[in-house]
Amino acid sequence: MSFFIISPDVYNWIVLPLLIFVAQICNVSLETIRVIYVSKGIKYLAPIIAFFEIVIWLLAIEAILTDISNIAMFLGFAFGFALGTYVGLVIDEKLSVGRVLVRIVIPEGSNEEIVSFLQQGDYGVTSLYAQGSRGEVRMILSLVNRAEIPRIIEHLKTTNPNAFFSIEDVRYVNQGVFRPWRPTVFTGMIHPFIRSRKKN
Repeated sequence: MSFFIISPDVYNWIVLPLLIFVAQICNVSLETIRVIYVSKGIKYLAPIIAFFEIVIWLLAIEAILTDISNIAMFLGFAFGFALGTYVGLVIDEKLSVGRVLVRIVIPEGSNEEIVSFLQQGDYGVTSLYAQGSRGEVRMILSLVNRAEIPRIIEHLKTTNPNAFFSIEDVRYVNQGVFRPWRPTVFTGMIHPFIRSRKKN
């Protein structure tokens, strides 16, 4: 009885570099997510990610050190590193972890519709009068779940396309009015780890 056996050359120059490429994508994706979570103060999930990250990295390095003259392994490692950074950012975008502060600046008198939209959506709203370079404006502040940003931006572009707005990450939250958090396929499994920390 004969078995299909991959030749050493095919394994060393094709199969192993591909495995290193995939491993490095996983490793750098985890690293990117871990750094983002550390910056958000999610202290319980970051160490778990770090464990799997370093295990994958050690396996990839061990494979490379078996034949340091193999350029295909180095290329697989490098391309995996580059693509892994992008994949990590995409995953973080899908997870939409935490809350963000939305700051909207619009001319005075054109804010009622936006304020009403936010209030009807159970978003906390703070509206302030301010002085802009071209006259009086209204500044609207709202702390929202990051996953809700596309919905709010789309509404702003539809109702007030000239509105100026900025979005900032928020690490700590103390009290306030918040729209109920709705888990997604991505966030539902790790919800206990990713809730925004409240400063007591």
